[in-house]
Amino acid sequence: MQIRRGSGVIQLFFIGLVLAAIVLLAIQLIVFSRSRITYPAGLTVGGVPVGNLTREQAAERLLAAYNLPVELQFEDQRIHLDPAQVGFALNLESMLAAADLARTGGPFWSEFWAYLWGNRGFPEEVPLDATYSEALLRTYLESEIAPRYNRPASSARPQTGTLNFAPGSPGLEIDTDAALVQVGDALRSPARRVVSLPVRRTSPARPSIQNLEIFLKQTLDVSEFDGVAAIYLLDLQTAQEIYFVQNAGQAVPMPPDVAFTASSTIKIPIMISAYRRVDENSGQEAYNLLAGMIEESGNDPADWLMEGYINQFRGPLEVTADMQELGLMNTFLAGYFRPGSPILQFFTTEANSRTDLPTDLDPYNQTTPLELGMLLEDIYHCAQNGGGALVAVFPDEITQDECQQMVEYLSRNFVPFLIPAGTPEGTRIAHKHGWVTDLTGAITTIGDAGIVFTPSGNYVLVIFFHHPVQLVWEPISALIADLARVVYNYYNLPQ
Repeated sequence: MQIRRGSGVIQLFFIGLVLAAIVLLAIQLIVFSRSRITYPAGLTVGGVPVGNLTREQAAERLLAAYNLPVELQFEDQRIHLDPAQVGFALNLESMLAAADLARTGGPFWSEFWAYLWGNRGFPEEVPLDATYSEALLRTYLESEIAPRYNRPASSARPQTGTLNFAPGSPGLEIDTDAALVQVGDALRSPARRVVSLPVRRTSPARPSIQNLEIFLKQTLDVSEFDGVAAIYLLDLQTAQEIYFVQNAGQAVPMPPDVAFTASSTIKIPIMISAYRRVDENSGQEAYNLLAGMIEESGNDPADWLMEGYINQFRGPLEVTADMQELGLMNTFLAGYFRPGSPILQFFTTEANSRTDLPTDLDPYNQTTPLELGMLLEDIYHCAQNGGGALVAVFPDEITQDECQQMVEYLSRNFVPFLIPAGTPEGTRIAHKHGWVTDLTGAITTIGDAGIVFTPSGNYVLVIFFHHPVQLVWEPISALIADLARVVYNYYNLPQ
């Protein structure tokens, strides 16, 4: 009887174990079943934790995280960008479908078996699936943010009572391309939703060329010059021009252009005509004459150059014909420089046909500030890149190398007055100047025409003055230097 009772106890014990195991298994089965209703702990969708959340709860959390405004910071300003403004949208179904795989896994019983043995892997992160319109974001930054918060630079301005420009102040503007990347990253991040907008400083703008013209006219007005003054300026970067003529402080209407006696500035056309005919076989003498004509402003070298290398008898007329081929119809040379040389031809032009200006024109040589400026522009572009009118009109006769030589000769014409006196020491100026005296020795016309090379831009500047009685050297040469200084300061503004 005792053996039977022991067997019964054992049987009851094993039955108890089985029942306990069944209960425990049932509990685990219930827990596991419930765990498949919510997402597994540690799961993130688009960087947002959704562990132990239902599908609906996870969707709400994702929308709450990504619908938060992105804060844009510009200096001390705070701007809140609603993601909907730039078309931001979550692809919830795609992301939650991927999350569902982590929640339900594989077949129920195999997953349950892995759950019992602790073999369920850590869920993988579900990446963000969202879109927004970069075009809308760019429009928002450029049309709404930039106009409201950019701080434009203020341009330099003429400084009253001086020949200088007061410096402008730098500006600050949003770097739109860089901001597109940073704001886009913030839209796609649930945590980093503050962007300090990237900015860049903008340099003060140069005043308009119209402001420069006003400054030049004011400088003339202050001088109270009562003769004829002409200024031509060409910006060699932008092709913008200033050209005005005044008579006793009053504006002279144009066209037609205004003619002046060219004096030694006519040696620029002679140089071009000579280079059209001189080549490496011409010998050193031709280049010596060019140097003597330009660097030393010699009249004899000019005559010898025309007689020996252009045309022995018609040299001046050939120079004139070359200018006419270039379209410069108001620029001519009618005779040689040596005293007593006859006028080879009388020229009537639109410019010298004006009857309203007393410029006392010499029938031997004339030009206009505009045409001298155009000629220097042609030399500059030919020297810089082998282009321009000289090469187009005289192909295979004038080369880029020869134009560079022309600039070099003109740059050696150094004088410590006129345009050079209005620029800092060491400034490269390729120019030719000249003046006319009457029978009493009084100067009546002064002209200077050159290419000015500066750190902040190159330009052509031509200045002519005429007075029917006399141009007193010191005030007039100083006035030309002042005008040249105004132009130089306009191009090279103080920082």
